[in-house]
Amino acid sequence: MATKGPMQDPIVDPMIDPRTGEYAVIAPGHNFKSVTQKIAGIVLTSNTPLGWFFGLIVGAGVALGVVIGCTWLFLKGTGIWGVTIPGAWGFAIINFVWWIGIGHAGTLISAILLLFKQTWRNSINRFAEAMTIFAVVCAGTFPLIHVGRPWLAYWLFPYPNTMNVWPQFRSPLAWDVFAVSTYASISIIFWYIGMIPDFGTLRDRATMPAAKYFYGMLSLGWRGSTRHWIRYESASLLLAGLSTPLVLSVHTVISFDFAVAALAGWHTTIFPPYFVAGAVYSGFAMVLTLAIPIRKFYHMEDLVTLRHLDNMAKVMLATGSIVAYGYGMEVFMAWFSASHWEFFMMWNRMFGPMGWAYWILILTNIAIPLTTLWSRKLRVNVTFLFILSLIVNTGMWFERFVIVVTSLYREYLPSSWGTYRATKWDYMIYVGTMGLFTFLFFLFVRFLPMIPMSEIRMMLPQTKVTRGGPDAETVSKETV
Repeated sequence: MATKGPMQDPIVDPMIDPRTGEYAVIAPGHNFKSVTQKIAGIVLTSNTPLGWFFGLIVGAGVALGVVIGCTWLFLKGTGIWGVTIPGAWGFAIINFVWWIGIGHAGTLISAILLLFKQTWRNSINRFAEAMTIFAVVCAGTFPLIHVGRPWLAYWLFPYPNTMNVWPQFRSPLAWDVFAVSTYASISIIFWYIGMIPDFGTLRDRATMPAAKYFYGMLSLGWRGSTRHWIRYESASLLLAGLSTPLVLSVHTVISFDFAVAALAGWHTTIFPPYFVAGAVYSGFAMVLTLAIPIRKFYHMEDLVTLRHLDNMAKVMLATGSIVAYGYGMEVFMAWFSASHWEFFMMWNRMFGPMGWAYWILILTNIAIPLTTLWSRKLRVNVTFLFILSLIVNTGMWFERFVIVVTSLYREYLPSSWGTYRATKWDYMIYVGTMGLFTFLFFLFVRFLPMIPMSEIRMMLPQTKVTRGGPDAETVSKETV
């Protein structure tokens, strides 16, 4: 009779919490010193990786497309673009809405998740905020050059002048100026305030005089005193409260660019929530596109863990479902409205000359993501998530293309129908903004702390209150 061998203990993954079954937010084994050394070492090292130089040079080279394209645009005029009548809005507005949407995830992670005390956000909020600012920089380029005479763009601001020129406040273009400028201002302040404690740490650890002076100036005299922490926490909560409405308001205002127009395919009340959900959807996809290579290149898998990737994939699943509902309601209302114009607009989107773009967005925004993100195995599959993030951002660009182009090029009068075909200058400026975004992001990860050291240290077990007796409580301490 065969005897049973000794019982073998199951293999326990140290990254999984046995109580909840969830992946850990921070890998075990870290302490105050190791967290500080790992994050600060990227900024203060004198041995910059060759891969960083390669990425910076590639980004700068691609960003020249913006310089060359805009220079030729200013010399020749908007005739070099593919915009015509009736398709007077082309790549400029498409790319503007796409870039603004990408920036939304940073504000949501920084502000809303902070107010809801979601500590898993701490590892990704810093570079998500940086992504927001750089995306707004790229987005702001397009309305400026789209007005035709960018040197007169300051006319959009209500300032006292002798010419009695005043903005037309019934124009969505004026609304965009105030919405985007407010969004950019609050995002920059919030981003900078959050880095002040880390600037103090970098100042104290820097060995080069220039670095000490640079980070010392940025730290604003931070000493880590109780008074400083109280003011820091108060300022963070105040800015989070101010930023939270912006997550909803900015893309709502952007949607009004279309919704206030009496044009089939645009004049709909579902656009504000539909645009906001789409912005968060594409924003989290871009965070994944950035986080996955960064955690691999800088060996940050212990700080940006599978828990973060899983949670971001869940947010994408939720917001992607809202976007899919918006697509369905557009089709339903085109039928239910009994409007010949609405029905033809939707038929033309699906089966007209540019119907291929509609089915690409359905495939990339709904069919692929919403059938795969239900699987936890796929949500924690790093390679799959990276590919999916690229697919979703491609789909969200096509969504803007479909909204802008297919509603314009065939409108009410068949005699005024036209078509739209982007030129090489459209593509050059668009791809150039991607290079500009990459260039700015590479500078950020090299010279600024991409993960907040102070917030990560507060998540370590050493900061938790532990009971030292029946009536006493002690806090374990450790030298930084």
